[in-house]
Amino acid sequence: MNSNLSTTIQELSSPESYNRVYHEPNHGMPMPSVEAIKEMVTLLREIILPGYFGVDSINEEVIQYHTGVNVEKLYDMLSEQIKRGLCFDCNMSFVEKTRCEGCERKARNIAGAFIQKLPEIRRMLSTDIQAAYNGDPAARSIGEVIFCYPTVKVLLNYRAAHALVKLGVPLLPRMISELAHSETGIDIHPEAQIGEYFCIDHGTGVVIGATSIIGNNVKLYQGVTLGAKNFPLDDEGNPIKGIARHPIVGDNVIIYANATILGRITIGEGAVIGGNMWITHDVEPGAKAV
Repeated sequence: MNSNLSTTIQELSSPESYNRVYHEPNHGMPMPSVEAIKEMVTLLREIILPGYFGVDSINEEVIQYHTGVNVEKLYDMLSEQIKRGLCFDCNMSFVEKTRCEGCERKARNIAGAFIQKLPEIRRMLSTDIQAAYNGDPAARSIGEVIFCYPTVKVLLNYRAAHALVKLGVPLLPRMISELAHSETGIDIHPEAQIGEYFCIDHGTGVVIGATSIIGNNVKLYQGVTLGAKNFPLDDEGNPIKGIARHPIVGDNVIIYANATILGRITIGEGAVIGGNMWITHDVEPGAKAV
């Protein structure tokens, strides 16, 4: 048995075995921490939705104190994780590591810019919450929607992750969105562009691709896919990156359960897509595809 273990360890330790799945820290900097990202999302929920998450007895007299403590903690944690993300994305050689001295300053600047976006993230999320309440006759209150509905959790993560994408932060946005994916079963790529009053009813199995563009007042039901029809390849057979390949969804569109919409097509304003539809061509404004 000892001989078998030794042989297996040698095989697992050979470069031929691990070279495709091994990460050596760039310039000695560890990767972003999944646990730290989870803690930051918890802080975001407490900051954006006070009283529902975190301290449940918060009131107007102490809210500024609690918000200040949480924002300062978020800023410090986010600065560290952004720095790690920048290092992970860095392709400089080790001998150029002295150029990394500016990364900490850059990370803190980005973290500060993100903190300034928190009021807008809250405003956008509040429109999503209102849309979920308005669109569900079973919802008894706004509070029930905030506390219980998966659309709120996934859209808080998405809107925060999207803000980080726009600030040029690598890796962290995907980590934040994947946490929500694991928790809710809803997969929204942080690079997707989503307007106000967006609602995902029930939600499980929804997929929204990276180059999707979604207008205002759009509602999706469970199992909807906004995906790509194919992946163009280069001369060497590798997928070509950066091509807009996901749908554009106009304002006031409803897409019912398990509809699959593929390719860079446009679903016109006010259109209704019925359940289980397979759509690969443009849909005219106001049309019904059933």
